[in-house]
Amino acid sequence: MRALLTKVEQASRLDRTGDRLQRVVLGTLRPRRLRDLLHGVTIGHPLHPAMVQVPVGAWISAAVLDLMPGQRRPATMLVGLGTVSAVPAAIAGLNDWAALARDQRRVGLVHAAANTVGLTLYAGSLAARMSGRHGVGRALGFLGLSTVSLGAYIGGHLAYKQGAQVNQSISELRRMTDGWHSLVDMATLPQRTLITREVDDDISVILYRHGDEVTVMLERCPHQSGPLGEGEVQEIDGHACVVCPWHGSAFRLNGGEVVQGPSGNDQQILPTRIENGVLQTRLP
Repeated sequence: MRALLTKVEQASRLDRTGDRLQRVVLGTLRPRRLRDLLHGVTIGHPLHPAMVQVPVGAWISAAVLDLMPGQRRPATMLVGLGTVSAVPAAIAGLNDWAALARDQRRVGLVHAAANTVGLTLYAGSLAARMSGRHGVGRALGFLGLSTVSLGAYIGGHLAYKQGAQVNQSISELRRMTDGWHSLVDMATLPQRTLITREVDDDISVILYRHGDEVTVMLERCPHQSGPLGEGEVQEIDGHACVVCPWHGSAFRLNGGEVVQGPSGNDQQILPTRIENGVLQTRLP
């Protein structure tokens, strides 16, 4: 499976289908507020992984009941719940997928295809159960569970091996040494201007001064490691925000909260102090 998925990552022949689907998804989910909601901006982390718990939990529970006598009705209800709840979970997943890198979209396309087959099998299972053909319904249900389990494996590869929708910047903290690190003389730090500095010689952070308040934030965008230091400062909902130049994710400069996707993760803010006129920062 590892070798097969590595080949999928490199399968450029999938790009034609993937590019077409990406245009459809972006054209359909056009309102930014809708896309941000589906990315999980309002809760501070991706929404899709949380949403899939409902259909997966319902389908696994239905499979357990199918192995027990006299449980046809509750099993049918759970299959129905899983089938219905899988649709919004799939929409959220497609929204995340459309903002990924090309090699990630290739694997995501196979992940979506497996889950689509699984959902189709469960829809058939529900129809069979409701028409009284419970034996067929159970068989289709077990086939559906096997298929969505394969889809879940592929989704795990996408998230944990390829890093899709996980925080790409937080690893910088693991390389930062303990203690306070000097960054810049406060007297030379301009107002309302993004400044880039390094901690421990290779960990990039951005500085933003507003009056006597200074924000120190990790510079790599959590979404796809875009350079926030090259981004613009915009006012969004009354807050100064830095907007990633790569994909447009926006983060509040006074707290790091994500206010605009495709990132579903907040950005890390570092503590600060002023020592002898020098701005310093450390690990949270």
